[in-house]
Amino acid sequence: MTTTYLDFEKPIAELDAKISELEALASSKEGPSITDELKKLKAKSSKQLKEMYSDLSAWRKTLVARHPDRPHLSDFIENIFDDFEELAGDRVFGNDEAIVGGLARFKGRPVVIMGHEKGRTIEKRLKHNFGMAHPEGYRKAVRLMDMAEKFNLPVLSFPDTQGAYPGKGGEERGQAEAIARGTQRGLSLGVPFVTLIIGEGMSGGAIGIAAANKVLMMEHAIYSVISPEGCASILYRDAAKAKEAADAMKITAPDLLKTKVIDGVVKEPVGGAHRDPKRAMAAAAKALDEALQELEGMSPSELRIQRKERFYAIGREGL
Repeated sequence: MTTTYLDFEKPIAELDAKISELEALASSKEGPSITDELKKLKAKSSKQLKEMYSDLSAWRKTLVARHPDRPHLSDFIENIFDDFEELAGDRVFGNDEAIVGGLARFKGRPVVIMGHEKGRTIEKRLKHNFGMAHPEGYRKAVRLMDMAEKFNLPVLSFPDTQGAYPGKGGEERGQAEAIARGTQRGLSLGVPFVTLIIGEGMSGGAIGIAAANKVLMMEHAIYSVISPEGCASILYRDAAKAKEAADAMKITAPDLLKTKVIDGVVKEPVGGAHRDPKRAMAAAAKALDEALQELEGMSPSELRIQRKERFYAIGREGL
């Protein structure tokens, strides 16, 4: 698979290109023996990648969270769940493809899952509206949560969105109300509810399916009330200052863990989840399973109280 390099990864891209050239040369029977040189270059590339990703700025993490090869909801469904059965529609207006959800088995247990799907190809991105949900998407999420509570099934959600769809149609159909209803339903659930932010968790578009007992984040995901570009447009009157805004907003997993906005961070492979998606998703599955085990056995009232207390605790520490 061809690696897509981000702008700040240019030194790594140059090294890897050199490695590819030498490997092609080494594969030729008539080529010289360059095994030692290859080993040195690979070691140098690995070291640079590790050093680079050990200290990413908030803006660089934003770029990694948006990487086109990063695992999407569809990848998680395929790799960590069994027997997925999609449920469509909000039974009011229609079906929103930006939020995908349904029934599945996770580690042997039946669960309800839902999350944003951005799509990877142009066709899929248009189908899923780039992960920007309409009101019917959040009403579908409420329908799924109602079903989960009725049949006593845990809920797992996977936010990955730049925000809810801000168009005229969405406003006409009650976008703000739909997001609020999704948040309210999450807070009132009487079953275990765990959220994993897998890429971008922006604005009410994310929180509408993330009012959970446990909120986890992938190491290089971001989570905020607004995108860095949106914040820069408001704060500095200049979207080009998104880099400065990202640093000021405290949108990365370590910052959010300190303020108790999230409860845990899922470590990604060196270089980000896009470099080893299966390993990243395996780590995510382990973290989700552990979170569910902590909540299993709690009564509906205990789950609601725990959820209320976790949200009240946000911002009391780490500021």
